[in-house]
Amino acid sequence: MKKKVPPLLKKMTFFGKTTDITNHSTLSHADRESEKYYRRRWQHDKVVRTTHGVNCTGSCSWKVHVKDGIITWETQQTDYPTTGPNMPEYEPRGCPRGATFSWYTYSPLRVRFPYIRSALLKVWKEALGKTGDPVEAWGLISENPDTKKSYKSARGKGGFVRASWDEINTLIASQLIYTLKKYGPDRIFGFSPIPAMSMVSYASGARFLNLIGAPLLSFYDWYADLPAASPQIWGEQTDVPESSDWYNSSYIIAWGSNIPQTRTPDAHFYAEGRYNGTKVVAVSPDYAIFVKFADNWMAVNPGTDAALAMAMTHVVLKEFYVDKQTPYFEDYVKQYTDLPFLVKLKKRGEYYTADRFVRASDLSMNINKAEWKTIVFDKKSNNYAAPHGSIGHRWSEGGNWNLHLKDTDNQLGDIDPVLTMLGIEDKQVICQFPYFSQDERYIIERGVPVKEIEQNGETIYVTTVLDLMLAQSGVHRGDLPGDFPKDYDDPKPFTPAWQEGITSVDRKLAAQIAREFAQNAIDSKGRSMIIMGSGINHWFHSDVIYRAIINLVLLTGCEGVNGGGWAHYVGQEKVRPLEGWQTLAMARDWGGPPRLQNGTSFFYFITEQWRYDEQKTDNLISPLVDKPRYSHMGDYNVMAARLGWLPSYPQFNKNSINIYEESKATSNEEAVKYVVDQVKNGKMKFAIEEPGNPVNFPKSMFVWRANLIGSSAKGHEYFLRHLLGTHSYILGSQEETQMPVEIEAPAEAAEGKLDLLVTLDFRMSGSALYSDVVLPAATWYEKYDVSSTDMHPFIHPFNPAITSPWESRSDWDIFKKLAQTFQELAKNHFPNPVKDIVATALLHDTPDETSQALGLIPDWKKDGAEPVPGENFPRIHVVERDLTKVYEKFISLGTNVRESIGAKGLSWDAKEEYDELKDILGASKSKEYHDCPDLSFDRHAAETILTLSSTTNGSLAIKAWDAMEKKTGQKLKDLAEERAEEHMSFDEITAQPKKVISSPVFSGTETGNRRYSPFTTNVERLIPFRTLTGRQHFYLDHEMMLEFGEELPTFKAPLRKAAFYDKDGRPASKGKEIELRYLTPHFKWSFHSTYQDTLHMLTLFRGGPCVWMNIEDAESVGISDNDWLEMFNRNGVVAARAIVTHRLPKGMAIMYHVQDRLINVPGTTITNDRGGTFNSPTRIYVKPTQMIGGYAQLSYGFNYYGPTGTQRDEKVIIRKLERDEVDWLED
Repeated sequence: MKKKVPPLLKKMTFFGKTTDITNHSTLSHADRESEKYYRRRWQHDKVVRTTHGVNCTGSCSWKVHVKDGIITWETQQTDYPTTGPNMPEYEPRGCPRGATFSWYTYSPLRVRFPYIRSALLKVWKEALGKTGDPVEAWGLISENPDTKKSYKSARGKGGFVRASWDEINTLIASQLIYTLKKYGPDRIFGFSPIPAMSMVSYASGARFLNLIGAPLLSFYDWYADLPAASPQIWGEQTDVPESSDWYNSSYIIAWGSNIPQTRTPDAHFYAEGRYNGTKVVAVSPDYAIFVKFADNWMAVNPGTDAALAMAMTHVVLKEFYVDKQTPYFEDYVKQYTDLPFLVKLKKRGEYYTADRFVRASDLSMNINKAEWKTIVFDKKSNNYAAPHGSIGHRWSEGGNWNLHLKDTDNQLGDIDPVLTMLGIEDKQVICQFPYFSQDERYIIERGVPVKEIEQNGETIYVTTVLDLMLAQSGVHRGDLPGDFPKDYDDPKPFTPAWQEGITSVDRKLAAQIAREFAQNAIDSKGRSMIIMGSGINHWFHSDVIYRAIINLVLLTGCEGVNGGGWAHYVGQEKVRPLEGWQTLAMARDWGGPPRLQNGTSFFYFITEQWRYDEQKTDNLISPLVDKPRYSHMGDYNVMAARLGWLPSYPQFNKNSINIYEESKATSNEEAVKYVVDQVKNGKMKFAIEEPGNPVNFPKSMFVWRANLIGSSAKGHEYFLRHLLGTHSYILGSQEETQMPVEIEAPAEAAEGKLDLLVTLDFRMSGSALYSDVVLPAATWYEKYDVSSTDMHPFIHPFNPAITSPWESRSDWDIFKKLAQTFQELAKNHFPNPVKDIVATALLHDTPDETSQALGLIPDWKKDGAEPVPGENFPRIHVVERDLTKVYEKFISLGTNVRESIGAKGLSWDAKEEYDELKDILGASKSKEYHDCPDLSFDRHAAETILTLSSTTNGSLAIKAWDAMEKKTGQKLKDLAEERAEEHMSFDEITAQPKKVISSPVFSGTETGNRRYSPFTTNVERLIPFRTLTGRQHFYLDHEMMLEFGEELPTFKAPLRKAAFYDKDGRPASKGKEIELRYLTPHFKWSFHSTYQDTLHMLTLFRGGPCVWMNIEDAESVGISDNDWLEMFNRNGVVAARAIVTHRLPKGMAIMYHVQDRLINVPGTTITNDRGGTFNSPTRIYVKPTQMIGGYAQLSYGFNYYGPTGTQRDEKVIIRKLERDEVDWLED
């Protein structure tokens, strides 16, 4: 037996002699027991596949290592399906931020129990003691202003106490039922973003709220992730290539997208493409991380990107369309764009202006839906033709909705549209175009060739979209008259020399890159790509910027080609199993329609930001228009609501569940007529017309999977004051010189509109700190769910690695239990079903998008016409709701699924799939609906999503393609036949990630292990784009577009903003100050607000709020690196440390998104309170052209179209905070 060595002697072996064994190893007698502690740290007894539900677009597969029920660490999975030969593989996916997630599980920030603000709990218990009925108890609180103020003013000031789940659920359900009885379901709101990052969790709250009739708020437009140009051009919310397709490109321009920093798991494709020979060009005002990968850097001035793009457009048009003809380009634009389509010219004095598209009805063609069929001039027949594929064909029978160059309506057969009238024109005329300089608006006068048409005894002139574009862009041809530039060095719009004075990019470099981009497209047949992102999408005129840039990929035939086209990455927008998720989340299995509200308009009015809106429309409209329809942005939104362009919830100034009974209607039709008459006669008003009326205030809001207050509240201080009624620091004054004319509001703005804010989260975020109730949610390692992204073609599962600790629950379980409590209380207050009047917008991808012909504004209130629901008025529905069955329906999949399911204008049945779900999930545990599939558990919900989606179930993919075949007359089912027998189960995607099946719900194809690229089925299979002409649009002919001079892509400068205006109470100057443009790009150390508070990320960076400044700007006000500074404007105040750098140009400051006010935030001398968030200096503006509806692709869809919440046009003042001014407010 070996003799035991005393511990002291054992330790002394450390000083023993070592012996070298080889050149790289040594034999030592030192004790190695300590290594066991290190090894134990990494031991595990279980590994679980899961992913991260964060809006990073990564959707990476992770291994979570568990020991004795405790998470020890996480590592990346490396078993993705192969991308095929000669392609880099996807793995390993992940990033340092994601690798820190397990820290949250046991961190001090973890929300462990249900919490309620003590001030609210106190008044709740008092009221409950008085009434004995919880619903009546909430009524006592709700109707007493002093009581409400007592807990609303406590928001953000601590005071949380623990409560039981039963107590919390009773309070919330009572508040909801009281609100339903007194005000209606459209006063209850839910905000949860980006369903793709965790679809079941999103669906949990969405399903509950839809079952009670409460609206959901959109997020993609509110976040300004939505590129409004995408609906405008393609009729598509967003469809982009997966990241591996970058490798197929041979020329990439990275424009405002910081790939390595914001798309870390995918950045290797960017680098590998360069090694493969791809040329890379970077466009960015600052030397961002992605710039170092580039062969050329175009350092554009902030917000002037459209000027550079328009100059590059000028070069492409001149060199590849005029100086020489390029067959590849001409063939492409003739078939897939609107360039050959005809536009009417309108007389203006002695000149003309571009008006609207010519329709079959203008030519007296006796064909179906003539007002919705656009016209070209056919070279073969020397006649006018209505080619297949327009929106008139989409909503007609006959299977002619395709991109064949044919005119069946007029029996012309095959046609050959002309691109230009030059050479066959009847006349040449001067056309006037709007031009917007950085300071003024001008009119450009340039010649176009035209054909003459006789209409109603009058001669009208028509020309092609290409002719208009060439003239507007300043490309001279032949003997056309007008003010054209002489060459590239002539500084007239839109030459390379012109843009140099605006962007500071060298004119020769701009021309060089445009030329190279186009020549590469010729050589590679379209493999030139532009990667785009939030750097350009967060400006007020972002849609104009995008349209100008997208000119380049359309004119060069790159869209719909692998390795080519646009590639927009902002937000994890792609729900690949779309139909299944929509059915579950929107409760479509039980009926509908859902109330789906565009977030930007909602927050603009509800937080009273419209009152402070100093941006008038007078200097935004076209110089060809004498005066704007309205001067205030808010008036356009009111008009959009009454015409059915945008949804508007709350709907009316009456309770929607009382209107039917009040109408004494005996049928739904009578109730609808009553609503219209009441509104027309002024007896009932849209709530948006009286946003200051307490009846129209939102009463309840649920926030889950989101940090609304701390991360996405643009105009943070306005949220605090007007929505929440707590301390805030708005330094500007309300606008008084030009108030809206369509809005009635009291002189004093309301504060604290919201009665109850409930947040579900696993960490104490900024939103949680301002909430009335905080519920402990399970983390991503503690629940079942599914995730997808646009960056790769796989579906990833969430699996619980551990049981949810403390009292936390999955989102599904939280809302399921709330539904149960709600149902029990509803039996006493809603014993009978109610009839709910639901108003919805005129929706894209439905026949409603052909409601308002010719792009005119049919304002019944102004022109005396009759308001007609579904035409010039919101569509009105009567929905019967049995509120005593909410829980039963929540846990059961309704039978509507059997008859119809679908998306994007297509539908098919799911009878077999529904029956299959009953076998997989078992019968519902509901007594009422025991014949339905069971949805009691989050895993069941995930299985339902996979079974009911055409991208994850081959049988539905075949049905979906069959529906598209009938619509287009094209053979398409072969795209899914190779996988027709596949049905992805949750177990299968847990075993290994699975690639999705090709589906007509999306515009690309994955068939044959192809890399996904958008619009490839449009180009290869001749499926039309979901637009007016069925083609990709350069020209937008709506009356509103013409009013604002945005009918063609153009340049509009950033809004002319100042940090303060004369009427504002500007703080007195203290020492040196500097005014800078304020930008908030995405952060390196977080994804939005997630990870920015983990110990690892705080340690790696500076651990608190920071503002980046140019070194010369900083020196001019005496600021050195790491000094404290004060940054402020009329919207709010920030205290942060300075990061002084040479990589930023002068004139701009950056505070990265997101920097919440949770960690290391001192007070400011201006407010004598803690500084605000990165959103405190911001405020939103709503853009009228993004409110258009009822008109082809310019129609509303949830997260598809609507004003975006842009915030990048602001300016701030910065000054140094001296050491003795830094106050931590610790007393």
